[in-house]
Amino acid sequence: MKNFLKMLLASTLGVFIALFLVWLIAFTMMIGMLSSVGSSKSAYMLTDNTVLQLDLSGRINDREATDFMSGFLGSPSDKSTGLDDILKAINTAKENDKIRGIYIKNGGISAGYATLEPIRKALIDFKESGKFIVSYGDYYRQGSYYISSTADKVIMNPQGMFMLHGMAANMQFSKGLFDKLGIKFEVFKVGTYKAAVEPLTETKMSAENREQITSYMNCIWSRLLAGISESRSITLEDLNRYADEYMDFSAPEKAIEYGLVDTLMYVTDVKEYIKQLAGGSKDIKFASVSKINSVPTKKGKVSKDKIAVLYAEGQIVPGESRSYGVLSDNMITDDEYVKELVKLKDDKSVKAVVFRINSPGGSAYASEQIWYAVSELQKVKPVIVSMGDVAASGGYYIACAADVILAEPTTITGSIGGFALIPEGVELYKKIGLSFDVVKTNKYSDMNVAGIGSKPYTNEERQIIQGYINRFIDVFYTRCADGRSKTKEEIDAIGQGRVWTGVQALENGLIDQLGGLEDAIKIAAERAQITDYDVNKYPKIKDPFTKLMEELTGGNVKATVIKSFLGEEVYKQYLLTNGKTMPLDLVQALLWDY
Repeated sequence: MKNFLKMLLASTLGVFIALFLVWLIAFTMMIGMLSSVGSSKSAYMLTDNTVLQLDLSGRINDREATDFMSGFLGSPSDKSTGLDDILKAINTAKENDKIRGIYIKNGGISAGYATLEPIRKALIDFKESGKFIVSYGDYYRQGSYYISSTADKVIMNPQGMFMLHGMAANMQFSKGLFDKLGIKFEVFKVGTYKAAVEPLTETKMSAENREQITSYMNCIWSRLLAGISESRSITLEDLNRYADEYMDFSAPEKAIEYGLVDTLMYVTDVKEYIKQLAGGSKDIKFASVSKINSVPTKKGKVSKDKIAVLYAEGQIVPGESRSYGVLSDNMITDDEYVKELVKLKDDKSVKAVVFRINSPGGSAYASEQIWYAVSELQKVKPVIVSMGDVAASGGYYIACAADVILAEPTTITGSIGGFALIPEGVELYKKIGLSFDVVKTNKYSDMNVAGIGSKPYTNEERQIIQGYINRFIDVFYTRCADGRSKTKEEIDAIGQGRVWTGVQALENGLIDQLGGLEDAIKIAAERAQITDYDVNKYPKIKDPFTKLMEELTGGNVKATVIKSFLGEEVYKQYLLTNGKTMPLDLVQALLWDY
């Protein structure tokens, strides 16, 4: 028996040692792999007869932001391309004589119209070089076609699908479900148009929400049609008529009949056609955006003056980025951004800052911290804001202290207002047989547990919370009024939680100019009175290994799995229920574009 126990112990210990060695070897290999990924990419040697292949699939962020864990656990839709990388590649293709043209390969693109706008502009500018642009797709979505319509030749799969149907905002309302469960929601808000709470408290859109959605959606649709009309020489009336026919299920030949597509081909024939455009060369090469951007370039003289571009993309939340693990690429944390803004203020070589914002808003506390850091920076050097797809609510809060604010025509901005949404489960707890009792020392000692089941709020308690919201909104209005040189009454008139497109925001004075990031950089240089400068990007992108370690050591492995398998929306709910991002200004509608 004693020998048996010794053998069992030795065998068990051997198994554990073997497992540890296997883990150690695997971990070491992973470190090596990640280190190689994180190191400088190998340079692509450009040859004659090269064509830039612009792959319109996956997400387009302001900067590339694909996390390592999602690469293993996620899907191809997790692929991310940086807008800055796309624009850089198109510009290189224009200037480099070895690149003969651009091949746009259409796929399942995920990007807002304000992101597509600068790509479209860059392609139109590229055509001044006299080089060709050919677009191909098994199917064309409205967004990708907005870009592809600039091509000299638009080609589609002979059995493909052309999607033209207009735009719709589809909201899901859950009030009926929560009523059956016995859950109510206490709503405290300022802003008639602040509609983020409606899916939980109503069964249909309010008249005000319907008004604002109709307004900004028609503005975006008009912009989309105007671009296509200009590129394809089709009247706006005809384009709307085609959309009313619901082109999605029409025969491919109808897209040719209507002048939306030039010809039908299979992809192998398209590549042969491109070879003919490139002079019939057999050694033609198709190079991706990343390859073109890795082509060695002659390093010019390094300037002592710099313009900093600080990218802020995602929801605004309190704390450190490492606390949010796998979704940190889609978070604007006040700790990180305050530090970045202070560094830029103190850096003597940085003469101006372009603050690139792409955010639907978030925490009031975090927004105020970032606003203050921006206002302190603005006292020392010019600050120019460039808005992406959305810079609303907290996204506008952190922008309003800038010297100049630019937005794309289809940027969603404004939404100056706020809310608190607190669930009340008294009826639910009765249904499942739970009851509560309380002992307290003061009148409102138990107010912090009201609304979560033990008791409903009293009218006095509601007034206390509403007073808190009112004070916050008064501060928000003050920040906007001071930043935009308006009165609080003027801000209230265009605020009330209402969202506007960039075109509308220019009309009501929420922004100063329509334009993109490059326009903002030029203005920053003018304000700083410099002509010779380098552009540096912040925050510095972390290498994949560092990001993996932060995810594993930050206690967010569970969150990583939730996001990867169940999606980003479920992950946001996980953050909410864990007190990570309260309160949030969540997007209240999706623009139907598929």
